[in-house]
Amino acid sequence: MSAVADIVGRADAAFGAARRADRPGRAAWLAAVADGLDDGADRLVELARGETGLGQERLVGELARTTAQLRLFAAAIAEGSYLEATIDHADPSTTPPTPDLRRMLLPLGPVAVYAASNFPFAFSIAGGDTASAFAAGCPVVVKAHPGHPETSRHTARIVRDALATAGAPDGMFDVVEGFEAGIELIDDPRIRAAAFTGSLAGGRALADRAAARPEPIPFFGELGSANPVVVTPGAAAARGAELAEGLAASYTLGAGQFCTKPGLVFVPASSAFPAQLRAVVTEERQPMLTEGIGSAFVDGVAAHAAVDGVEVLRAAAGPGDPALLVVDAERFVERAEELAREVFGPVTLLVRYRDGRELDRALAATEGSLTGTLHHEPGEDVAYVVDRLVERSGRVLFGGWPTGVAVSWAQHHGGPWPATNSQHTSVGVSALRRFLRPVAYQTAPAELLPAELRDDNPLGLPRRVDGALELA
Repeated sequence: MSAVADIVGRADAAFGAARRADRPGRAAWLAAVADGLDDGADRLVELARGETGLGQERLVGELARTTAQLRLFAAAIAEGSYLEATIDHADPSTTPPTPDLRRMLLPLGPVAVYAASNFPFAFSIAGGDTASAFAAGCPVVVKAHPGHPETSRHTARIVRDALATAGAPDGMFDVVEGFEAGIELIDDPRIRAAAFTGSLAGGRALADRAAARPEPIPFFGELGSANPVVVTPGAAAARGAELAEGLAASYTLGAGQFCTKPGLVFVPASSAFPAQLRAVVTEERQPMLTEGIGSAFVDGVAAHAAVDGVEVLRAAAGPGDPALLVVDAERFVERAEELAREVFGPVTLLVRYRDGRELDRALAATEGSLTGTLHHEPGEDVAYVVDRLVERSGRVLFGGWPTGVAVSWAQHHGGPWPATNSQHTSVGVSALRRFLRPVAYQTAPAELLPAELRDDNPLGLPRRVDGALELA
């Protein structure tokens, strides 16, 4: 038996105990992991700085976000509404007659998580995918990212120790490394779902593999996002210089290695915005996560710049050096298959539009994104822009910049293909819905019902009973 098969076998064996564990117990598992990471913060940040080139302040904040996320999921487990417990008592007067039906969500089984390169904590070993799978009651096997191996190994040790101390079943969590291990992991028939954050090519390959299994499994991938921004004529005239400052800071933040980086910005052709932006783009070159990511950035900028009609306002002298490109909306529409794609790193493409018709056609040519942002002034006709952004994005911002992603109940971090390949989110409490499946019990004897669906509601859950929402 291979090492991967052995790890998945232990995860599969742990699943029975995990799904039978009560909600306070599972909440305690997540809280223990959060406490362990906080206690080990200094060493974790030191390792991540050495492997990723990310700064101290960024990493401290990211780790704090990671532990807060674990605690949010622990609170969600205790609250219980995520189970969607629903009861319809028998009603022979309906058409057709309704039998006694009781429905709730149950965990899928062992989950494979593929860690990201750009967030060594928040989207890695103990990140949102792992936390939400734990919250759902699923064991997790993480395929570590090769860009930060020592950070991953140290994080894994903390998670294992915390879970063991908190009484979680053996096999609830483990890590594998290497390309071949990642393939073997998604092929293992005991894995019931997979979550991925990374490149479009890598995610598509795994998604196809998940679908081609003898028994296909759900694959939740965050793959690529250009995150369009629209600046209206009124906004450009009223506060163009201010918006240029904000955009420059957003698209170069962390060397442009955020999945929500604004990579496409639609601006009035008559405005001075391109010149305003060029004047404030930083001259500072920032380190990129890996040599491969740096090379791909340089190649991606060069490919965009080579498209006829694209003007280079600021060239990238090397990996991590901010670049700025501009193109007319008509040309963008003609070459959208190339120009609408994300280039990972500190580059943004300005698309100049002459009127609302050109703007609408250009927005229609964009791909699905995690975010869409609108900067406008009161009184401007922007309803059609909002419609396009909603059609193409999972989160629509009215003002501000998309590179901040709060972790909350209402957050949605997903979008139409290729941003993600599903309607689900990878950030926020709803992320755990990915790893649950609905089961309905029809005319079940009371003694065989789960406690969550009994009439006396012994667990005090919020439920919907005969169509009415009951908070407890």
